[in-house]
Formats: sequence, structure tokens, C-alpha cells
Amino acid sequence: MKDNVAISVTNVTKEFRVPHERYSSLKQSILNTFSPKSYTKFKSVSEVSFEIKKGEFFGIVGRNGCGKSTLLKMIAGIYTTTKGDIKVNGTLSPFIELGVGFNPELTGRENIFLSGTILGMKRKVIEQRFDSIVEFSELGEFIDQKLKNYSSGMHVRLAFSIAVQAQSDIMLIDEVLAVGDAAFQAKCLDYFLQLKKEKRTIVFVSHDMGAVKRFCDRAVLINDSEVIEYGDVEKVIEKYSDINLKKVILEQNKVNEKATEIISNKIAKITNTKIIQNNRPIKKVDPNTDITVCFKVEAYEDIEEPILGVTIKQKSTEQTVFGSNTQVGNYKTRNLKKGDKLLFSINIKNVFSNGTYLVTPAIADKRSIAAIDRVEDAAFFITDGWSNNFMPVQVQHSMKVKYDA
Repeated sequence: MKDNVAISVTNVTKEFRVPHERYSSLKQSILNTFSPKSYTKFKSVSEVSFEIKKGEFFGIVGRNGCGKSTLLKMIAGIYTTTKGDIKVNGTLSPFIELGVGFNPELTGRENIFLSGTILGMKRKVIEQRFDSIVEFSELGEFIDQKLKNYSSGMHVRLAFSIAVQAQSDIMLIDEVLAVGDAAFQAKCLDYFLQLKKEKRTIVFVSHDMGAVKRFCDRAVLINDSEVIEYGDVEKVIEKYSDINLKKVILEQNKVNEKATEIISNKIAKITNTKIIQNNRPIKKVDPNTDITVCFKVEAYEDIEEPILGVTIKQKSTEQTVFGSNTQVGNYKTRNLKKGDKLLFSINIKNVFSNGTYLVTPAIADKRSIAAIDRVEDAAFFITDGWSNNFMPVQVQHSMKVKYDA
């Protein structure tokens, strides 16, 4: 192993055996102790190879279930490999499952010493770093309360604050940014920037391509347990986005095949909802380019000054992040006669964070403002233009600080 290499992964495969028989009671287990068992082999990681250099911020990316966390646990020594070899040059600090080993019946203070010991710190070292741990966690007034009285956010803050004090040569970080509140996530980001400046060796597993692009020097993409891209971060992110797009399209097509209109009183019908960018239908939205959502409407009855609009929600959170219509926009529509057809379009600035967004078009009658037709999640788009861990959209703005005012 070369001196400048921190971790070497060579042709690593990990198989799990999934038993066919499942026993729901102790009696069944005892009675079937000597019965022949049958298993199905599941390959979580297959022939994976890559190197991580000392002082490198290295990303491991891939969709859920691709084998990222299994790989990280093999590097940490939690799992053994079925085949292949992993060599680690230095001490490890795994941020894989924060808080493992905590005792809910002990206080926060007592758990700092317990968890620190599990992470390999001597009691004298823990005592020296105790104040820093408490300060980072911002749990000073709660530190002598039992852990069972902590919220999940407080639990994570304490676990992370202890782990960062381990100060090992190599840190394994698995989706730490996905937990905790916004202020804690910001503190994590600042800490990662500090680690990067210090040239610490970091292995970073994340679905946040903005964070991967911001922090990582190189990365590896795993899909269906195999490496399909390795090295350049931009290429890894692009390949990941393509895989994600294909998966979302397949999923959405299945939904669309089974979709039924929520409202079907046949006063009007919405069809052909599309996302347009640069005069062509798209699924993946380019950053810093406007998006046009359009759909067609056919009137089955007379409609007085119809209200037309769309809502957009973030798929991962089901949170509505945009909504507008002709009434809100003071756009006066004309009356529709039975048999009339129209094409509605709305132009939107691409202010959306990385992720998948679902578009729902609707038409309402001015008199009742009740929806005549509305097609839930009729279209979707994916964007990876920018990343904000706290907000799904980024409104254009400017800032100014005036000193000695």
C-alpha cells in the first residue's frame, strides 16, 4: 500500500444470506433447530475497487440500496468482506450511526464519557475536551438530564459533538447532513469546511449533490452494488443525475398509467401537462434557465372567466413550494363556451434546490372558485442547479452590510 494512500479497496464483494424460513416464536425456533436451512444470497457490494488518498475529501454516492452504507461499514470494520481486500492506513472515526452505544438511563454528561470511551478516547482526553463537546452541542443547560428526556435533535447534536472530538486520521461520514435542525446542519457544514482546510481524510456518503460538489476532491458512484463512475466529481454527479432521472421517469410513468383525475364532473378536462425549457419538453432542468409549465384545457360546458394555475411540490418532503394562478396574477381570462379549447402556460424562474418536483395543474370557475378539474402530479422535473440544505427554493436577492453606521 502506497504511503500517500489512506484507504485501498480492492475487488471487494459483500454477500448476505437471507433465510427462507422465518420463525415467530421461541418454540418454533427450538423445534426447528436441527432442520435443514435454506437461504437466498443477496450481493450488496460486488467487485468494488478504488483508492482514497491521504488528505482527500472523497465522496461515495448512489441511490438508496446501492451498497454505500454497507461499503462504509466494511471500511469501518463493522462488516467483514465476503471477497476482496480493504486496507486502512491510519486511525478511523466512523460517523455512521450517531449515538450508537448511548444509554438512555444515563445523563448527557455520563454518555459523553461512555461514548467517548467507545470511540477510543481515554478518560483524561475526554475530560480535557468535555467543555468543547458541550459548547458545540449547545446542550449546557440539559447536560445533567437523562438522555431519555432528550429530543431526537438533541440526541443527534450530542452524538455528533462527541464524535468530532475523536480527531482520528480518517473520518467516515454517512448522511450526517440529513439529521438535526437547520442551525445544527449549518454547524456541520462549517466543521466540514474546517476539516477540508486541515487536509483531513474524509469519506463522505451523501445524496446531496450540492454538498458533494462543494466539498469532495474526487468521488465514486455505485449503482446496483457496482462502481460505474470513479474519479472526477463533475462526471460522477452527472452520471448520478442521469441514473436518478431514468428511475424517476420509470416511477412516474407507472403512476401516470394508474392515475385518475381527482375531480371528474366533466365540466372541463386538463390534458398534456408539460415542462418546457428552451422551447422543448424536458425532465431535467438546466440551472439558471426559466421553466415553462403548460397544459391544455377542453371545456365540456360554458365556463365564466376560468381561473387557471399550477402548484409545485417537492417530492421528497411533499411540501408545496410554489403556487400561482390567473386570479393571483391579475390575468383576466375570457369566458369559455362548450367545446372551446385553450393552452395555458406559466413561466417560472428556476429557483428550485436540487431534487425532484411534482406539478399539479388546475382549472376553477370564477363564480365558486372551486376546482373544475385538477390532475395531481401530472408532470415532474429534476433540477441540480444549486443546493440549500434548509430551503427548497432560493429567491433572488442581494445583501449589504454597512459598518460604523
